Amino acid sequence: MAKVLCVLYDDPTGGYPAGYARDDLPRIESYPDGQSAPTPLGTDFTPGHLLGSVSGELGLRAFLESRGHTLVVTSDKDGGASVFDRELPDADVVISQPFWPAYLTAERIAAARNLKLAITAGIGSDHVDLDAAIAHDVAVAEVTFSNSISVAEHVVMSILALVRNYLPSNRVAREGGWNIADCVERSYDLEGMHVGTVAAGRIGLAVLRRLAPFDVTLHYTDRHRLPADVEEELGLVFHESTAAMVPHCDVVTINAPLHPETEGLFDAGLLSTMRRGAYLINTARARIVDRDAVREALENGRLAGYAGDVWYPQPAPADHPWRTMPHHGMTPHISGSSLSAQARYAAGTREILESWLDGKPIRDEYLIVSGGALAGAGAHAYAVNEPTA
Repeated sequence: MAKVLCVLYDDPTGGYPAGYARDDLPRIESYPDGQSAPTPLGTDFTPGHLLGSVSGELGLRAFLESRGHTLVVTSDKDGGASVFDRELPDADVVISQPFWPAYLTAERIAAARNLKLAITAGIGSDHVDLDAAIAHDVAVAEVTFSNSISVAEHVVMSILALVRNYLPSNRVAREGGWNIADCVERSYDLEGMHVGTVAAGRIGLAVLRRLAPFDVTLHYTDRHRLPADVEEELGLVFHESTAAMVPHCDVVTINAPLHPETEGLFDAGLLSTMRRGAYLINTARARIVDRDAVREALENGRLAGYAGDVWYPQPAPADHPWRTMPHHGMTPHISGSSLSAQARYAAGTREILESWLDGKPIRDEYLIVSGGALAGAGAHAYAVNEPTA
């Protein structure tokens, strides 16, 4: 029998919801690239309910315990005395979310003598040391595409919120004010601007498609160039590198995975090449940008705004400088954890568990590491460091 250790974020401060704003969800059966939505053999949850917090348990308890397996769910993940560290040594499976990551470091993987599978409930497995997972033959899987559109929608929302100065204007209304000039002195139209994405995978391409009707010029850079018909359809301008693209853009959105090639990419040097008054959106990973360089760029006017929902570490400390920097539109890491997305990534997590527990192959598009090597989606998105002598 397997022990499954699941790390989820805390319940709402007012307690687990007794009701919800909507009664149901639209049914999504497939994604834009033709991949089918998760197809588990069964589910034990109501779509649209809060599944990603501790009490939601991703809807897994009845399924696992009916088969005789053990499920441990906790939000306590940091520090050597955490529940996560205490339960990890004999866990067979670890489930975590990018929004509340249980960092599976090389040291933790080495201590987890029974660990065979690490599942990301969502997308983005950079909280797992992939080199260590490969070395210890730990399979890594994530629910690919389950919340890609959720994140793309958040990107578009963030761009509009910054460019139109929405958040400060909303604050004026909430506080009883009505000074129009205060609201519009930093408000512009998105129409006619140049918008570029760093990476044009599932999320980046979805952002481009959603922005095309705004009559903007769209730019992108990616290791894998898009088909010519897609470039023609959307009027895309391709650039060989991020450095080549950003000087041409009024808005830049980062939609790349974190790996050695992207870590620290947006440093002070790169930011200095951006148009004065450009906007930067980062819903990918915080370590793709230099924390202090972003703050300085907002303070000196190089950037007109920065938004996103990714921080390092997560949760971010109360004194994190991004909380108080000017002209930001930051949120906690929520872009991919809408109730709609939760229904898909909970179902996908169960699908992965069903396959693994029954000795059946996990969907190739879900795989990041398998058989001691990058696999599936991981082979496309990630880079693993070469061992040193």
